[in-house]
Amino acid sequence: MQSHIKKLSFAGALITLGIIFGDIGTSPLYVFQTLLVEGRTINQSLVLGSISCIFWTLTLQTTFKYIVITLQADNHGEGGIFSLYALVRRYGKWLAIPAIIGAGTLLADGIITPPISVTSAIEGLSNVPSLAGTFVPGNSLILGIVIGIMILLFFFQQFGTKVVGSAFGPVMLLWFLMIGVLGAYQFVQNPGIIKAFNPYYGIILLIKHPRAIYLLGAVFLCTTGAEALYSDLGHCGRKNIQVSWIFVKITLLLSYLGQGAWVLMQPAGKDFTNVNPFYQIVPNPHLLMIPCVALATMATIIASQALISGSFTLINEAVSMNFWPRITIKYPSNIRGQIYIPSINWILCIGCIAVSLYFRTSEAMTAAYGFSITIAMLMTTILMYYFMRYVKHWPVWLVTIILCVFLTVEFSFFVANAIKLLKRLFFLVFEFGLIFTMYIWFKARKINNRFLHFIDLKDQIPLLNALSADQSVSKYSTHLIYLTKANNAKQIEEKIMYSIMSRKPKRADTYWFIHIETTNEPYTMEYTVEQIEPGKVIRVEFRLGFRIQPRVNVLYRKVIEDMVARKEIDITSHYESLHKFNITADFRFVIMEKFLSYNNLFSHSEAFILNSYFAIKRLAQSEAKAFGLDTSETYVEKIPLVVKPVGNIVLKRVEVEYAQREDALLRPAEHVDKG
Repeated sequence: MQSHIKKLSFAGALITLGIIFGDIGTSPLYVFQTLLVEGRTINQSLVLGSISCIFWTLTLQTTFKYIVITLQADNHGEGGIFSLYALVRRYGKWLAIPAIIGAGTLLADGIITPPISVTSAIEGLSNVPSLAGTFVPGNSLILGIVIGIMILLFFFQQFGTKVVGSAFGPVMLLWFLMIGVLGAYQFVQNPGIIKAFNPYYGIILLIKHPRAIYLLGAVFLCTTGAEALYSDLGHCGRKNIQVSWIFVKITLLLSYLGQGAWVLMQPAGKDFTNVNPFYQIVPNPHLLMIPCVALATMATIIASQALISGSFTLINEAVSMNFWPRITIKYPSNIRGQIYIPSINWILCIGCIAVSLYFRTSEAMTAAYGFSITIAMLMTTILMYYFMRYVKHWPVWLVTIILCVFLTVEFSFFVANAIKLLKRLFFLVFEFGLIFTMYIWFKARKINNRFLHFIDLKDQIPLLNALSADQSVSKYSTHLIYLTKANNAKQIEEKIMYSIMSRKPKRADTYWFIHIETTNEPYTMEYTVEQIEPGKVIRVEFRLGFRIQPRVNVLYRKVIEDMVARKEIDITSHYESLHKFNITADFRFVIMEKFLSYNNLFSHSEAFILNSYFAIKRLAQSEAKAFGLDTSETYVEKIPLVVKPVGNIVLKRVEVEYAQREDALLRPAEHVDKG
C-alpha cells in the first residue's frame, strides 16, 4: 500500500472502512439476534443488560485494548501477531508459543467468519414480504446462494482485488451510514434505551440471569473483528484506523440501540423465534428490504475478503519467520503487500463450504463461534505485556493494571466460549493442524540449527584457490553459488566445504556464498557484497523484510547486473571458444536438502518432531522452488541429518582357523548351496 494512504486523510479513512472494519462492522447482523436466542425470556432486563455489555465490551476490548494501546505496537507500520512477536522475541525464547497459538487460532477463524457473515446477510431475504415462503433460514435455496458466493469469492482471489478494491471503501461507508440511520430511526422513538450505557444493567444481567454464561459468549461476538483490525494495521496506518473507529463505533452503537428499542416496543409475549431485529427495524420492507439485504451481502463479502487477505499475509509472515513450510506464493497485482497463496485459499474455501453445509443457519454458526478468537486475544495480551514493559518501558504499576483489565475481560469471555467446545469439534482438527504444523516446523528448525558447524572461511581460501587452478579436475561450473546460514561473513558451514571438496570435487572459477537475513522490518530490500578473495570468493548478504519473498534467482541477477555496471566483475565466459564471442559464463546454484538418516539414536520427543517435520516437508515446496531458483541452473544435493549417531555397537570378530578355511575351500562342489 502506498505510504500516502497511511497518512490521515479522507481518502485514507475511506479505504480504512473497506479494509479494516468489515468483520466487526457486520456483527450487528447476528449479535443481538443471538442474545435474544440465548436469553430465551425477552424482557427489559435482558435488552438493557445486553446492550450495556455490548457497549462496555466495545469500549474496553476494542477501543481501549486495540485502538488505543495495541496499535502502538507497530513494527515499522505493520501489525499482526507475528509483527508483535518480532518486536518482543528477544525477551524470551518461549514467546514463540503464544505467537504460534495466536496465529493458528486466528487462521482458524477464517473458515467460520465468511459463512456466518454471508449467511446472516442472505437470510435477510426471508424478511422480504413477497419472498417469505421461498427463503427460509437453513433451506437449500439460501444454502446454495451462500455456497455460490463462497466459491466465487475464493475463485477470484487469484486475480487480486485491484479492480474491485477501490469500491470497498464507498460500499462500507454506505453500510455504516445505513445501519446508523436505521438504528437512529428506532432510537428516536424510544430514547430511553440510552440508559443501557449504564454498566449497572450489564452487571445485574451477568449476576442474576440463569443463562449469563451463554449471554456473555454471545456478547463477545460484537468484538470478534478486533484482532483482525490489528493485523491489517500496515494497510492503512494507525491514525486512519483510530479516527475511522469513532465513526464506526457510533454507527454500531446506534444499530444496537435501535434493535434494542424495537424489541422493547413489541407487545409482551411476542414470539422472537427466527426473528432477526436487524432486519425488523427496516421501515417499509416492501420497498427497502431488498436493497438492505443487497448492501448487507456486499458488506459481508468485503468483510470476508479482508479476512482472507489477512490469512494470506499471516501465512506469508509465518514462512518468512520459519513457522511454516515454504509454499507457493503469488503476486496477482502490483499493489505492495497484496499476495495470493493457492494452497491456503482452497483450504479455506473447502472449510467455509463445509461449515455452511454442517451448520446451515447463522444461528447455529454463532453457537460455535468465538472460542478461537478469545484464545488469539489472550495470546496477544501476553505478547503485549512484554511490549509495554520492555519495548515501551512503561512503569510496572501501569502495565499491571492494564494487564489485569485485559485478562479479566478476556478470561471471562474464554470461560463463556469454552462451553461452545462441544459444538465446535468440527473445527478442532483444522485448528490443531495449523498449530501443530507451526510448532513442529519451529522446533525442528531449532534442532537442525543445533547441528550447524561453522569454520573459518579464510582458512579455506588456499584450498579453494588450489582447486580452482587444478586443470586435472573437470570444471563443474564457472560460477558456483551456495546459500549459507552463517551470519558472520568470515565463516562458512562445514557441510558446504565438504560438498565442494568431497566425492567429485566441484571446481569453479568463482565461488559465491549468499546469505539471507530476515529483518524485523516488513519491506526491507538491501544487499552488501564482500569480495573475500577478489574474483574468487565472494559473499552477498541480502537483508529482506519479513514480508518479502526471498526470490534469490531474481535478486542475485540484480546484484550481478549492478556489479557488472560498476566494473567489479567480468561475467564473460572463460572458455576460449566462447570468450571471443562475448558469451556469458555459466552459473550454477547448489542447494543442500537434508533427510533424516537411519544412523540416529535420539529421544522419543525429538524422533516425533523430526519425523513429523520431514513428513510435512514432503508436502511443502522444494528448497529450489522456495528460493525462486530455476531448475536448469540448480543442483540439489541430498545430505543426511544425524542428530545422535548410533553408538556403543559391540561387534565381536571371530577368527577362523586356517585349517577350517582350507577345508571349506576344498569342499566338493556338490555340497555347495546352489540356492
